[in-house]
Amino acid sequence: MYAREHPPPHFHAIYAEYEELIEIRTLFTYAGSLPKAQRKKVIEWAETRQEYLMQNFQRLNPRL
Repeated sequence: MYAREHPPPHFHAIYAEYEELIEIRTLFTYAGSLPKAQRKKVIEWAETRQEYLMQNFQRLNPRL
């Protein structure tokens, strides 16, 4: 997750040469892709941390 980002609220998942931007509220892919097995692990992790991810996004991007 980076400061000075753009909507929608999202986070970056990076694995080797792959990168996927995932919307925090829906956990849908915004851009890019990860291999299926790695994406599954990321989504399972994010499902239990959506509130934290949204708070962190808002802290880093207060003008959005």
